[in-house]
Amino acid sequence: MRDPYDVLGVPRNAPEADVKKAFRKLAKQWHPDTNKGDKQAKEKFAELNSAYEILGDKDKRAQFDRGEIDAEGKPRFQGFEGFRQGGGPGGGGFDFNFRQGHPGGGHDAGFDPSDIFADLFGGGGRRRRSAAPPPGEDIRVEASIPLADAAKGTKARVSLPNGRTVEVTIPAGVTDGQVIRLKKQGEPSPFGGPQGDAYVTVRLKMDSRFTVDGQNLRIRLPVPLEDAVLGGPLRVPTLDGTVELTLPPNSSSGRTMRLRGKGVPGKDGAGDLLVTIEITLPAKPDADLEALMRKRREAVS
Repeated sequence: MRDPYDVLGVPRNAPEADVKKAFRKLAKQWHPDTNKGDKQAKEKFAELNSAYEILGDKDKRAQFDRGEIDAEGKPRFQGFEGFRQGGGPGGGGFDFNFRQGHPGGGHDAGFDPSDIFADLFGGGGRRRRSAAPPPGEDIRVEASIPLADAAKGTKARVSLPNGRTVEVTIPAGVTDGQVIRLKKQGEPSPFGGPQGDAYVTVRLKMDSRFTVDGQNLRIRLPVPLEDAVLGGPLRVPTLDGTVELTLPPNSSSGRTMRLRGKGVPGKDGAGDLLVTIEITLPAKPDADLEALMRKRREAVS
């Protein structure tokens, strides 16, 4: 048999997921059910099955890489180290501790690709135990959610690659990059297994009024000069509406006040809204204000 890496078309350092993906793709292509009467397809399919029996099992793959077993899973002769002299009739010979070509002994030793791909040969071929056919492929999509909706929870409609549209429940306090699993909304299994799942990654659309700082939100709020000097109520926007904040008299530009619980909701509660004031001057010249400022300058000089 050929090198199993060549059979599956994967490099020797391929991760487990890539090996599995390559096997499933080729097995689907060469499956006897889709190649009726094609002897070459049947042989190719059997070769794929044997290759995956080696590379799909972590221990057997390691043994093959170390040269302990060949491409058929049979032990390579490594000398007599580790073998024990047998106790058969006459006391001679060696016990190689292999049964049915599997190191370590036992009919259930090693990996059986039927665990992932049931009924590969339509009931033929060697099987150690029955297993359910593999599920369909999973689907991964993204959903873009306004920050305010994410804070209070919402529903979003998402279009899947297969053309279907599903409604996703977005829990309150969802964070950017959080993944929501939709069971059995993925691709159907071509081999009769369960349907795959859909995984929706949430992407938050930022609100231009706020800057996100962890679970806290920051906002810069323009304040007229007279309110900064005299103090008074301020109307402050939040994710769930406008609230009133009392500004103390003689507040300088850059002063920051905290509205607790008005930030981004999370598992341990909501963050805070940090309000920083910016003093603004009249858009047009104000003679009275200028006179007052001159008087103020003269008093402190």
